[in-house]
Amino acid sequence: MIINQRAPDRIDDYIRAIQATDNSGVKYDNDKPQWSLMPWTALKEVVDVLTYGAKKYAPDNWKKVPNARQRYIDAGFRHFTAYAGGEKIDSETGMSHLAHAMCCMLFLLAFDKDGTK
Repeated sequence: MIINQRAPDRIDDYIRAIQATDNSGVKYDNDKPQWSLMPWTALKEVVDVLTYGAKKYAPDNWKKVPNARQRYIDAGFRHFTAYAGGEKIDSETGMSHLAHAMCCMLFLLAFDKDGTK
């Protein structure tokens, strides 16, 4: 679409110019996160593991564990190697080893993002 006038000075002028010549709407979200790509059913299993942990220990207990970084690296590898070895379900919780490993990885990522531990 070409607008035959000088370039608008403000973004809302630009939007009005487009809407005046084209009946379609405008949304500038090309470079924004696409949450629709999230595999929500898989993520629910991770949340189930988090909920189990909150009941067993306390909500957000993972933030307070001494030497947490190393311990969650170890736990994540234990769950992942169990999965890689053919054991899909954790015997204690009855939940996916991968969901447990993902929780550990999320904790580590949170520590990196927060600059903690």
